[in-house]
Amino acid sequence: MSQSEQNLQYESNWLYAFWKFSRPHTIFGTSLSVLGVYLIALHSSLPHLWQLLGTWIACLLGNVYIVGLNQLEDIEIDQINKPHLPLAAGDFSLRTGQWIVAVCGVGSLLLASALGPYLLGMVLISLAIGTAYSLPPIRLKRFPFWAALCIFSVRGAVVNLGLYLHFHWLTQQVFSIPREIWALTLFVIVFSVAIAIVKDIPDMEGDRLYNITTLTLKIGQPAVLNVARGVLTVCYVGMILAGWLWLSSVNSVFLGLTHTGALLLMWWQSLRVDFQDKDAIVNFYQFIWKLFFLEYLIFPAACLLVPV
Repeated sequence: MSQSEQNLQYESNWLYAFWKFSRPHTIFGTSLSVLGVYLIALHSSLPHLWQLLGTWIACLLGNVYIVGLNQLEDIEIDQINKPHLPLAAGDFSLRTGQWIVAVCGVGSLLLASALGPYLLGMVLISLAIGTAYSLPPIRLKRFPFWAALCIFSVRGAVVNLGLYLHFHWLTQQVFSIPREIWALTLFVIVFSVAIAIVKDIPDMEGDRLYNITTLTLKIGQPAVLNVARGVLTVCYVGMILAGWLWLSSVNSVFLGLTHTGALLLMWWQSLRVDFQDKDAIVNFYQFIWKLFFLEYLIFPAACLLVPV
C-alpha cells in the first residue's frame, strides 16, 4: 500500500471514528429540530438560508460537545456498555477526545454569538446543562430524576423555544411564540422522558458496576418499558387531541392519522422486545429515536398543509 493510500485510509478511519463519537442519532435529532422549527416559522418571513446553515452548524457543534464530554467521563463504563465507541475502543486517544470537545464547545459559542442573542442563550444553556449532566462533581446522570430532567429540558424546552425565538428575532425582533411551537415543545418534553428512561435499559451491567443509579436498576427492565409505553401513548394521544381542540393552524386530519399510525407502530415494536437480547433492546431504543425524528417532519408538515 502506497503512502497516499495509507493516508487516505487513516483519514477515512478517523472520520468514521468521529462520526461514531458524535453519536449519529443525536446529530439527526438536532438537525431535524433545527429544520422542523425553521419550517414552522414559515408563518412569517424567514431568515436567509446562510443564517439557517449557521444556526444548524452551531447546534451540531454544541451537540458534539455534549455527547463527547459524556464519553470522556464514561470511558470505563462504555467499555462495558458501549465498547464500539471510539474512546472505549481505543480508536481515539483521551487527548484527541478532549481536543474535539473543546473545539466544538468554543466553536458553538462563537458562531452562536455571531448569529444572535437567542441562539447564544440557547447554546449557553444547553452546554451548561450538558456539562452538569456529565462532569464531576455535579454529574447529574447519577440520579434518575435529574438525568431525565437534563435530557427533556434541553431537547424539549431549550431547543424548541430557543430556536423559534432565534428565527423570529432574525426577522421581526419581537417575542411571539405560537401555539404550534408550544404544542411541539410539550410533545418533545414528554417524549424525551421516554428516551431518557429507555436509554438505560440495555446498560444495566455497566451502570450497576459503577454505581450509576437508573430507573431500570430500581424497578427492572419490563416495568421501565411499560412506563415508556405509557409516556409515549400520552404524547401521541395528547397531540391528536390538541390538533382537534386547540391548534387552529394545523391540518388536524393529517395530524391525527400520522400520530395514530406512529402510536400503533410504537406499540407493535415494543411488544416484540426480548429482554434477553441486548441488541433487541438497543434496536427499540433506536426506534424511539426514529419516532422522535419523524415528529419533526410530520408536525411541521401538518402546519404547512392547512387548507386555505
